[in-house]
Amino acid sequence: MKDLVVKRLPAESGTSGWEAISRRSFPVRTLDGDVSADWLIIGAGFAGLSAARRLSQLRLGDKIVVLDAGEIAKGTAGRNSGYMIDVPHNLSSGEYSLASETAARTEIAQNRFAIAFAADVAAEYGMSARTFDPSGKINAAATERGIKLNASYGHSLAGIGEQHRFLDADEMREITGSSYYLGGLYTPGAVLIQPADYIRGFAAGLASKADIFEHSPVLRLGRPGGAWRAESRRGSVTAPKVILGVNGHIEDFGHFRGRLMHIFTYASMTAPFTSRSTGKDRWALLPADPMGATVRKITTDGTSRIVIRTRFTYDWTVQVSEKRLAGIAAEQRTSLEARFPDLKDVPFEHVWAGRLCLSRNHVPAFGEIEEGLYSACCENGLGTVKSTLAGIMAADLATGTRSDMLDKFSDQPEPKRLPPEPLAWLGVNTVIRLQELRAGREG
Repeated sequence: MKDLVVKRLPAESGTSGWEAISRRSFPVRTLDGDVSADWLIIGAGFAGLSAARRLSQLRLGDKIVVLDAGEIAKGTAGRNSGYMIDVPHNLSSGEYSLASETAARTEIAQNRFAIAFAADVAAEYGMSARTFDPSGKINAAATERGIKLNASYGHSLAGIGEQHRFLDADEMREITGSSYYLGGLYTPGAVLIQPADYIRGFAAGLASKADIFEHSPVLRLGRPGGAWRAESRRGSVTAPKVILGVNGHIEDFGHFRGRLMHIFTYASMTAPFTSRSTGKDRWALLPADPMGATVRKITTDGTSRIVIRTRFTYDWTVQVSEKRLAGIAAEQRTSLEARFPDLKDVPFEHVWAGRLCLSRNHVPAFGEIEEGLYSACCENGLGTVKSTLAGIMAADLATGTRSDMLDKFSDQPEPKRLPPEPLAWLGVNTVIRLQELRAGREG
């Protein structure tokens, strides 16, 4: 590989509410000078930190360096809805359909493996229940179509012996305080996280095992003399092996170009409130239709907030405008007040966009892509779990740690090529918009 100049860096839109209400317990370190290491990990999100922890378990005493272009939890890892989901959850199909029984069981086993790893992280690093809460999830239905989607999903889960329970409108109203929902489907294996707190707690816990440098983007990557060298603004890291945990930005490192879809989601968080008709102190709802609204309530020190996420857009430029952010926040205001009229005078305090990476055939961008260079990217819409798994698997692959889990995870095709732009942009956004319109009141 010739030296690659990385010209496009991550660009964030808005301030994540999760990050805004989180507090970090460790100082920011920036790479300053030239460093040699046994391992270099690029990206300090779910994939990168999981890879670092796994390497620290497999290679005691090895020097591990993690570089991140931004600041811990201010990027994509701190911008999701905070669900770690164990059962199949395919966003691109229009419903949470299960594939074959064999494929579904494999995916569930992989997801639960990643969740167990994350649970160990939370326990080892002393995370609270507000940060890591194994309370399960509810798929909420606001329409008869949503009820049918839940029934179909529940039937599929029953077919593979997975626990689930249907909730009626009264139970949904008791949980949420809202009469908006007709029913729900509860599954017990999911974990709710405060994503910014989780990522910051993870990074703080790794401080004795890895050197993590923030605001240290990789601007050039090459392999002179048999070792990889990553150059940043004020220093460099040289290491024989590199793991890329940069999700869709893997394209900017010269790989999987024209094969990945950069999908943005949008979220808003209310200002804190008290004494409103919003049910229990904490709850979390996924939509019965994947294109509907994800809604979470959190309560801390007697005050509550609600987070709502709706809308998806495909943007190959990997950035969105403040104008679009404001427009979608106005739509989310309507969705929120339809569910909770009592909140009409409670403003949104934080509005933000977050990125997903999808492939056309729903497979990761994973593997040894050049000698000593490994990709743990493209999580296909379930980044908390899939990126955790990819990071672990990349560390196992790079160290030659074989397992049945790694064999199955590696045995996947390459992401399929997309149509050229702007045809891909037009096609993907048209499909997304049609699916959102079909979701109707679920959104």
